[in-house]
Amino acid sequence: MTTDNTNLALFIDFENLAIGAQQSGYKKFEIALVLKRLREMGRLLYKRAYSDWSSFDHYRLEFHAAAIEMFEIPMRHQGGKNSADIKMVVDALDLCYTRPHLDTFVLASGDSDFTPLVNKLRENNKRVIGIGVKNSTSDLLVGTCDQFVFYEDLKRGRRSKKYKGLDKKKQEVFELLTDAVLALQRQNRDILWSSLVKQTMCRLQPTFDQEYFGYRTFSHLLKDAEKEGVVSIERDEQSGSYIVLDTGTYQGLDGSS
Repeated sequence: MTTDNTNLALFIDFENLAIGAQQSGYKKFEIALVLKRLREMGRLLYKRAYSDWSSFDHYRLEFHAAAIEMFEIPMRHQGGKNSADIKMVVDALDLCYTRPHLDTFVLASGDSDFTPLVNKLRENNKRVIGIGVKNSTSDLLVGTCDQFVFYEDLKRGRRSKKYKGLDKKKQEVFELLTDAVLALQRQNRDILWSSLVKQTMCRLQPTFDQEYFGYRTFSHLLKDAEKEGVVSIERDEQSGSYIVLDTGTYQGLDGSS
């Protein structure tokens, strides 16, 4: 289970992901789904992707907008696939040894060649999360990581949450609230304190401010969300804080993807 202060570093073997997604029938690999899941887990402090970007030029703008550093790897006949692997390994180990505050390393690739890297990171007390497309992911790599997330599961987990009948701002904030609650439930949190839910909402959307949505305090937002059937909450007698028990039973929720 990740902690509130988890600091993540992301390394992306993009050719492996893009080709795997294409072979699985997806039009493109949606990096936004990966970033969203990682923001649920903690602070994403380092993001670098490795590829021959001339082959994936249409991804440049999206990666640039996401503040992902794109490292250029020569074409296969110049440098070969191993040049990307070696550069990723060197950079990951450099951060492992020089950035002690980075406690979780995310390797976005299904290539078994990265298994020794995973082992070395874990030897140095780093938690390793793998992300990959199923048909291009090695079972060996999956078994070596502390946790592995398949891209297909991210696609299935995405849904369009439309709270019909509510104004636009309420729809937006209630969708964000629901995303935060579901994210914490995926981490098997025992108690979803209101402060933890708010912290997660801020990670998912750094510009979040309850006053923009018309709520003086976060407690007012939660109470209104409960009234609308978006979440169920209870007040802790000892601390006076609210606890989110679960997502609600809002009848207008559209769960279509």
